Amino acid sequence: MLLTIHEVSEITRIPVRTLRDWRHKGVGPRGARFGGKLLYSRENVDSWVREALKRGESA
Repeated sequence: MLLTIHEVSEITRIPVRTLRDWRHKGVGPRGARFGGKLLYSRENVDSWVREALKRGESA
């Protein structure tokens, strides 16, 4: 399943602006452009959240 940045924001409760900033810094879940639209794999988002929780990171 592919998610938009707004859907990732809803799932993670991280503001879209923060997700965009993190993308430019190479932080956060990995996304890819398809037809000019930025999309995230649900699997990548879930994996990123699990890893962040394991490390005890905070946003």
